[in-house]
Amino acid sequence: MKGLVRAAAATLAAAWVAAAPLRAETLADTLADAYRNSNLLEQNRALLRAADEDVAAAVAALRPIVNFIASASYSEPALGDNLSSSVGLTAELTLFDFGANRLGVDAARESVLAARQGLLALEQRVLLGAVSAYMDVVSAAEFVRLRQANVRLIGEELRAANDRFEVGEVTRTDVSIAEARLAGARANLAAAEGDLRVAVEAFRAAVGRAPGTLSGPGRAPQTAPSVEEAQAIAVRTHPAIRQAQHEVTVAELNAERARLGTRGRLVADATVGLDNDGDTSASVGLSFRQPIYQGGRLSSLYRKALASRDAARANLLETRLTIEREVATAWANLQVAEAQIAASEEQVRAAEVAFRGVQEEAELGARTTLDVLNAEQELLDARTARVDAGARQVVAVYALLSAMGLLTVEHLGLGVPVYDPQAYYNAVRNAPATSVQGQRLDRVLEALGRN
Repeated sequence: MKGLVRAAAATLAAAWVAAAPLRAETLADTLADAYRNSNLLEQNRALLRAADEDVAAAVAALRPIVNFIASASYSEPALGDNLSSSVGLTAELTLFDFGANRLGVDAARESVLAARQGLLALEQRVLLGAVSAYMDVVSAAEFVRLRQANVRLIGEELRAANDRFEVGEVTRTDVSIAEARLAGARANLAAAEGDLRVAVEAFRAAVGRAPGTLSGPGRAPQTAPSVEEAQAIAVRTHPAIRQAQHEVTVAELNAERARLGTRGRLVADATVGLDNDGDTSASVGLSFRQPIYQGGRLSSLYRKALASRDAARANLLETRLTIEREVATAWANLQVAEAQIAASEEQVRAAEVAFRGVQEEAELGARTTLDVLNAEQELLDARTARVDAGARQVVAVYALLSAMGLLTVEHLGLGVPVYDPQAYYNAVRNAPATSVQGQRLDRVLEALGRN
């Protein structure tokens, strides 16, 4: 497998290497820039930080709530002062709620872990899109080179047909056939140049910049020796499966929280006040609050949480089946691409021999101009098929790696700084409110480039 991939890579890179500058752009360079420049990744990193803040909010529910209250009122009594005012502080702390708030913290943390896996899954899609865009540009440029060579060759055939026509060796029909083929070759060249421009714009969208001089895909990364082992790796490592696992845990915790919502909670409260006469007041109390009737709302929320839990469990099973199917599909696509590479290499060799033979026979008068042009077209088709098969094979390798859950910057070793989701989480997980903690959080945001 690796030998065929390297052969395909060498074939695709041939036209680029000849004209490459001292520092040509590799596929690894493209992947690194796609990772750095992806707005989609930036968006989801921000969404992950929002999920981190849910942990802070859940932690805050375990702490006292302190409010400042100022009030003033006016009345028209028969006697006495008609204006009163007061200021005060109130504090409230939930002492016991059967663990509902603590479950809320656990659910928020599991949601963060699920969001991190979702970010990894998105990273894989971004990198696979960059691979596809890179190979599309390489292939499109090679197609342009082949079409240019085709135009030159048919032009030479047309000149040769004209020369033979002038000495009476061929008819006007042979010349017209060559002229028609040349016009078609020029049209195909224009189409190939248009496809290259489209591929360049797709590259710009996927990577965040225009392509430079591409050196070809290079050595393909390791995958797995068998489809069964690839599936086993995917089940253990794929971020979509891990995300679904965390989502099941979140749903189970939320179902338990909904059940505890029918229980009561013990609350401590304290109040300190000052009125407009200068009198102070203070009170401390305990209260137990138990819902008795809310019109069926709590029961409905519990049933909804149970249904969401069942849906999450089913999604986990379906996600595993989907990933296993994607691995099998990617493996089959890679095998097909390898077979196409081998067949197209043989097809090119045979077409080259046939073309040279037809050319020699035409010079001896045993073949017509049409025979030469047909043989040249078959050779062009064979070379085009070889380029296309090579590109498909490279993309198939990375698609298999993605299906296994291993198409990440860290696994590929691209040498680019990897986004650390733990940094922001560590800064906010304890719900910072003091100025010192706030300054530390500002430094984290500045390091993330989003201050």
